[in-house]
Amino acid sequence: MNELIIELTEINPKEFFGTQNINIELLKKYYPKLKIVARGNKIKAYGEEELLEEFDKRLDMLVTHFGKYNKLDENTIERILTSEGGQDEIDAKINGEVLVHGANGRLIKAQTANQQRLVELMKKNDMVFAIGPAGTGKTYTGVALAVKALKEKQVRRIILTRPAVEAGENLGFLPGDLKEKLDPYMQPLYDALRDMIPPEKLQNYIETGIIQIAPMAFMRGRTLDNAFVILDEAQNTTHAQMKMFLTRMGKNAKFMITGDPGQIDLPRRITSGLKEAILVLKDIKGIGILYLDDKDVIRHRLVKEIIASYKSIEHNNS
Repeated sequence: MNELIIELTEINPKEFFGTQNINIELLKKYYPKLKIVARGNKIKAYGEEELLEEFDKRLDMLVTHFGKYNKLDENTIERILTSEGGQDEIDAKINGEVLVHGANGRLIKAQTANQQRLVELMKKNDMVFAIGPAGTGKTYTGVALAVKALKEKQVRRIILTRPAVEAGENLGFLPGDLKEKLDPYMQPLYDALRDMIPPEKLQNYIETGIIQIAPMAFMRGRTLDNAFVILDEAQNTTHAQMKMFLTRMGKNAKFMITGDPGQIDLPRRITSGLKEAILVLKDIKGIGILYLDDKDVIRHRLVKEIIASYKSIEHNNS
């Protein structure tokens, strides 16, 4: 059996290994065919020569990253172990441009390669469809881009909308006026905005209409000029709703449409406006379409495994 010994000399081994060697356990998960032992300031690996060479290369990237940024978490480890390309390309994916300096000094930026592609796609196109499962950062990245555009005075307002599929009886049972009824349904949009804009400023933006959060019905008859507009949960639009929304686009407008075709809540036999739109519009210049997948999930690690498990069931049933 071949042996590889790596000695950590420039970094703190305990911090690199993580609490209770959690980072080493992740390495074992991604390299199940290797025997990996961490002791003192050394990592030893045993196995086939070809696999050891790959492990040596990836571990060197992890050490380099830790040396630069003095941190290593589960998502970073996964991206370095699974990404194609060299160290500079991977660093660019992990430590991309800051989109927004958020509330409490938080730096908001693309977290995965596909999220970075979404940023680039939005620069080149006025309308972009971001398709992918829950937790892939579609909406969050979109809101960050919208806030960035507003702060840089590229647009004068942000408009966020969702098709309220419960707009019939279910919303009717909620207390309060229309805004209060819709707020719980729009909560993910508010949550993203709160991360990026201080509370007093956000409240002022909403009160003055600089930021508008409303159900799709409020879009009818409007022309949306000088605005960054996001349609979230677009898989729940009908043909008529999607066509109505897309044709609201005015001058100097950016439109982002996000959705997950795997989570359609429409009644049976009603075609999803999102599914139809990406088929009909895929060849139009100026419209970008990006598909995110479970590698882009940045929620709890279990979310990735849940998505993968359901995907296999849905594939077998299709």
